[in-house]
Amino acid sequence: MKRRLKEMEEEAAALRDMQAKVEKEMGTVQDPMSAAPSQASKEEADSRSVYVGNVDYSCTPEEVQQHFQSCGTVNRVTILTDKFGQPKGYAYVEFLEIEAVQNALQLNESELHGRPLKVSAKRTNVPGMKMFRGRRPYSYYGYMPRRPYMPPYYSPYGKYPRFRRPFRYRPYY
Repeated sequence: MKRRLKEMEEEAAALRDMQAKVEKEMGTVQDPMSAAPSQASKEEADSRSVYVGNVDYSCTPEEVQQHFQSCGTVNRVTILTDKFGQPKGYAYVEFLEIEAVQNALQLNESELHGRPLKVSAKRTNVPGMKMFRGRRPYSYYGYMPRRPYMPPYYSPYGKYPRFRRPFRYRPYY
């Protein structure tokens, strides 16, 4: 049993050495902190991007790229879709140069597939800044007024009586 455990440990060490050797040759390091894009790189990419609203549902990323090609070199076009794969009707266009964003803002209200596009600079998502806006029936007041608890009324004849009490013309004295 000890001999087998020692063999397994030697195999694991050999695999680790091989993995480190391959990573060194490929020039990639599997560090989870470096793999995730940093906040600074996200902000830098967002400064080179524009939001495009009212995009036709049949529009492809290539058509959007060709529409914005006159502004500058397009790096990426992202048309967002729902969970069924249907387009949501808006897209993000990322450029290689920051100057291209100003040119793209000039294309606001331009038409693509017969629909006027809404073009604006892309916002940077700041974590923790989401404002909760619940559904409130009294949104003018900002809160729903509290009423005292009233227990439900129980009829002495039951919820659904089989017969109705006969109607009496004279009141009870």
